[in-house]
This record gives sequence, structure tokens and C-alpha cells, in this order.
Amino acid sequence: MKLKETCKIHVPRKLVWTATIEIDRWPQWTPTVQTVERIDEGPLRVGSEAFLKQPGMPKSRWRVTSLDAGRRFAWETRMRGMRIVATHELADCEAGTRNTLIVEMQGVATWLLAPLIWFSARKNLKTENAALKRFCESQAAGSGRTTN
Repeated sequence: MKLKETCKIHVPRKLVWTATIEIDRWPQWTPTVQTVERIDEGPLRVGSEAFLKQPGMPKSRWRVTSLDAGRRFAWETRMRGMRIVATHELADCEAGTRNTLIVEMQGVATWLLAPLIWFSARKNLKTENAALKRFCESQAAGSGRTTN
């Protein structure tokens, strides 16, 4: 099962990227993440790991599997018969930045719980994109760095 959600954020990609990779700050701006505990230190990179607690889900260990600085990172977790890969993609667009969130789920549990998982994951992607947009645009407005 693959879900994808895109939004336009009216700030430069560099600012959106900074908010995206500062995963330890996610609980400050998105209700889809309650806590983040980095396992390693330093900048986010391939192999970086963190424990995430999200509403209605068990605490899970996520590992960065690919990273193209300023443009994209993907990470994955495994839990109860599922493998989940989440990808964060950024691209320049006329309005500033196009942010795309992709979640791919595989495994027996995915198919058994598909209707429930689909609805919840779709809602979380929309919520996270909206929260990131609000956060980045408010940060940029405070510093005077919008694209408008």
C-alpha cells in the first residue's frame, strides 16, 4: 500500500529542508509525532536512528535508508507484521517549495488492516503537511524570508 500527499509551502526549499531534518523538533510543530528520541548524534544521515512515538501507535525505531541533502530522505521501521517506509521529498516550485510525503506499507498486517490503516495514514499525511506548512511559513514570516 502506497500513499502520497503533496502541498506547496511558500518559503524557500532550504527552510523547509531544515524543518524536515530537525526530527527532534517535530513534536513542537506537528500533532502526528508525540516524541522523538535520537539514538545517534549529529546531522541526520544514512544510518541515523530515532525512536518515534505517534498517537495510537507503539513507540517505533526508525532508520534513515537514503538521504539526498536538501531534497529527500527516506527511513523505515518494522512493527507487528509490517514494514513501513516514509519518504520526505522537497522540490522547488513557483510558489516556493513542493513538499511530498510518501508512506509505503508492506506485510501481512498491512493487508489485514488495510481500511483502517489507509484512513489513518492518509489523515496523518494531510495533518503533517499542513502543520509543516504552517510552521515553515510562520518561521519565515518572523524572519522576513518568504518567497512572496
